[in-house]
Amino acid sequence: MLTCHALVKTYLAKIEEKKSLNAFLEVYETEALENAQLLDEKLQKGEKMGRLYGMVMGIKDVICQKNHKVEAASNMLEGFESLFSATVVEKLLAEDAIIIGRLNCDEFAMGSTNEYSSKGPVLNAYDETKVSGGSSGGSAVAVQADLCLAALGSDTGGSVRQPASFCDVIGFKPTYGRISRHGLIAYASSFDQIGILAQSVEDTALLLEIISGGDEFDSTASKVDVPTFSEVDKEKKVYKFAYFKEALENEGLDGEIRSQIEERLKGLALAGHQVEAVDFPIMEYMVPAYYVMTCAEASSNLSRYDGIHYGYRHQEVKDLQSVYTQTRTNGFGKEVKRRIMLGTFVLSAGFYDAYYTKAQKVRRLVSDATQKLLEEYDFIVSPTTPTTAIGLGELINQDPVTMYLADIYTVQANLVGMPAMSLPLFKHSNGMPFGLQLMANKFEEQKLLEVALGMVE
Repeated sequence: MLTCHALVKTYLAKIEEKKSLNAFLEVYETEALENAQLLDEKLQKGEKMGRLYGMVMGIKDVICQKNHKVEAASNMLEGFESLFSATVVEKLLAEDAIIIGRLNCDEFAMGSTNEYSSKGPVLNAYDETKVSGGSSGGSAVAVQADLCLAALGSDTGGSVRQPASFCDVIGFKPTYGRISRHGLIAYASSFDQIGILAQSVEDTALLLEIISGGDEFDSTASKVDVPTFSEVDKEKKVYKFAYFKEALENEGLDGEIRSQIEERLKGLALAGHQVEAVDFPIMEYMVPAYYVMTCAEASSNLSRYDGIHYGYRHQEVKDLQSVYTQTRTNGFGKEVKRRIMLGTFVLSAGFYDAYYTKAQKVRRLVSDATQKLLEEYDFIVSPTTPTTAIGLGELINQDPVTMYLADIYTVQANLVGMPAMSLPLFKHSNGMPFGLQLMANKFEEQKLLEVALGMVE
């Protein structure tokens, strides 16, 4: 019989063998083996086992675990140990999951390539000259390379779904509020959501069921009843799919991705589903509005890292002003500073109404239009990403707007707070995978999982 202890040793060997991928920032070798041994003893005694018994997992380096380092892949939090565990971590451990380590990511979850980490980039296991995607690149690659069975990431504008597409795994972002954010290091609080990366729909459903629900420590966590997601209905049903003409006609979309998505849509129609193109003319405003608002929230959330309260403090300082300026200049990386500056600018006097207020109005328009659409259709379907994984270094020295525009298909779900997932369905002629994205109405994760199960079988 395979024991938890033997399983963990197998994963530890794989992590060591593939450490060049740079997916893990820290491996909890001793702790994981000890916990596995305790679970084996618990089973031998005939005690009741948790629903995640033997599931070996990794967590993104923005999710807190008590007495463990959590650094957000940033020099600003170098060596910082959390005093408490995130609600999701407590729920995983309560169901006998084994957390094997913390995973690399873009600094403070800001980036789309996982090259903005103070610990170096995460490499794609399919081709180590390619990026993993971001910001949850370490989580995606850990699952892709079978370094753990599943992983948790965070998704602010596609940071679970985009790397999932690049790495050929499932990436699931639930409804905003479905999962508690308590213990998640904040980037943009009205957008952030903890998400799941896994190899199967069944594992995704079980994890979602376990970590969802209200939380007294997070006032934004919904108290809506959590369905039994793990009991996914496998009965074939007929659904109504909508897709945006503007999405498939976008000039930035790779031609082969477009053609394969179109073939899949035709296949859905032939299978008896209703598939219709719809106009969504405000699509072009979603990415600008998203970055205006998320950077504004980041500017506020990251103001706490000032060299006074906790974290990194620059030593060569003369007065209070230099503590702030030197600490933040040297503690934060290039992309984080860019977003803080942009956010501070759009919130400043004279520019607030011109940028931030207008972005909020766009968010409302997008939300209303999406809600109306999903009252008529079951799902909105699109590519997850406009390209397959790009080469390392291709974007990092270019105009950052190029990277921001790559989020064109994923930001909508975060703007409107609706659930979305990326399904690993396609391979490009260049040998790299890419995903299909499905978005459903709020709190309709069950329906999303059901249709996904039929598509990936």
